Amino acid sequence: MTAFAEFNVAKSKGPRSPRILVTIDAVGGVWRYAMDLAAGLAQYGYAFTFAGFGPAPSEAQRAEAERLGELVWFDAPLDWTAGHEAELDCIPELLEALIAERQVDLVHLNLPSQACGLSVDVPLLVVSHSCVVTWFAAVRQTGVPPDWQWQYRRNRAGFDVADAVVAPSHAHASMLRTSYGQINGLGVVYNGTRPAGEIAEKEAQIFAAGRWWDDGKNGGLLDEAAGRSAWPVTMAGSVSGPNGQYRALRHARHIGELPHAEILQHMARSAIVASPSCYEPFGLAPLEAAQAGAALVLADIPTYRELWDEAALFAPTDDAEAFADALNRLASDDALRHEYGVRARERSARYTLEAQAAAMQSIYDHLLHPAAAREA
Repeated sequence: MTAFAEFNVAKSKGPRSPRILVTIDAVGGVWRYAMDLAAGLAQYGYAFTFAGFGPAPSEAQRAEAERLGELVWFDAPLDWTAGHEAELDCIPELLEALIAERQVDLVHLNLPSQACGLSVDVPLLVVSHSCVVTWFAAVRQTGVPPDWQWQYRRNRAGFDVADAVVAPSHAHASMLRTSYGQINGLGVVYNGTRPAGEIAEKEAQIFAAGRWWDDGKNGGLLDEAAGRSAWPVTMAGSVSGPNGQYRALRHARHIGELPHAEILQHMARSAIVASPSCYEPFGLAPLEAAQAGAALVLADIPTYRELWDEAALFAPTDDAEAFADALNRLASDDALRHEYGVRARERSARYTLEAQAAAMQSIYDHLLHPAAAREA
């Protein structure tokens, strides 16, 4: 069995709360999703055990997780960082042992592949935030390469054993069905974020945040558009990936990887926020920017149309000139920029942590008390 690091063990007092095991990682958006969701669900009386995989969390991340529950970190990879399928064979044993030891009442897995081979006698919820199979379909317009077919098999097996499956948008749910076929129990719960509060004074700048080494984030297009932009473009985020990926940025100002709080500060000051992604199951960055009152320029993809139609300007994912034109249209027109900032902020009110937590609480409750749900 692979060793794990245990950073905090919660000690319960009084009546026992339902314990939820949530799998997380420290390198993607799942971390923010899991922390915000746990905070939102605290009012419902759940206790959380976070089971981490992949690169270890920072001290700040550990502290955040330990404020919300118990954190256990396994020396095992994420499916999208694994060099070989066999590296994932230890995951069912690791999770089953932790589930039994902690007397977990419900398992919430944030990678479908983590359910492959898992045998538990408690409800199993799988959330698909993204996956290699749908990534290849959207970014490369192909199936996964032969060497990665195991990604499809493990995800398919995970969907098959889940009691419920959640996607963060109808667009991503559609991609899942197209890629995997029928998925029983598939539903949609939109992600949410915290309100930004007061709208800060805006500066004449364009901001974007993402993992730019990931071709799905389409950073090369925004960098090229930056060379045609009337306003300076600042891009925050890593340009080097865990498997040797690299994205050179030549026109935009690159400020590297920043703590989440600093990302929000940049969004608050920027009059325009852009997201050129050609693959985005939800896209938290535009939502956070909209909360801050920024005008949005987004890639014209189904997810962004679903969430932001008529509340943002859109441009094709393969046309840097058109993307630059959209940026310049807002930069050159104060009234239009203000209008789209207001539209984005109003639309963002649909995607709150409270709404997300309430929807997930309903799913948790249904899984934990299926007889009561049938009688209701």
